[in-house]
Amino acid sequence: MSGDDRSWQDGEKLSFSELDRRRRERRSSGEQAPRSKAARERSEAATSRYLKEIDGLFSHGDKARIERLVAAMRDAHGTPGLADACRAYHDAAGLPAEAPLISLFLDTGVPDLILVGLATLKTGRESGSLKVTSSLRSQLRILSQDSDDEVAETAEELLESL
Repeated sequence: MSGDDRSWQDGEKLSFSELDRRRRERRSSGEQAPRSKAARERSEAATSRYLKEIDGLFSHGDKARIERLVAAMRDAHGTPGLADACRAYHDAAGLPAEAPLISLFLDTGVPDLILVGLATLKTGRESGSLKVTSSLRSQLRILSQDSDDEVAETAEELLESL
């Protein structure tokens, strides 16, 4: 008999039938909670690694697709195909979150895509998740002189808030 089978409850030794019942309950519950703090920590770490691995299996296709769209945008920079590449990215991934991608949106020359880039820049700046670089400031100065009034006004507002 192992040491933990000799449980005492209220100063009395448990009967064999009570010990057997408890063992059956532990086995039938399926999972046993780790007993020591170190065992619990190891169990939580293993669970975390497993969940990350599973997430990676299911999101792998999306990540690869997004990476291809980003590469297409970068390849199309400076060409007439940039607007189409940015639209494809926006349709698949939503708003860009990184300054270099926002910069590509601002370079398209298409007012609706520029406004998407400016709105993303504004929300990223307000939330503190995006730092406005000197190159983005230069783009904003250029866009503040744009022939589209909405683009120019939005760029001016952003410049003033910096």
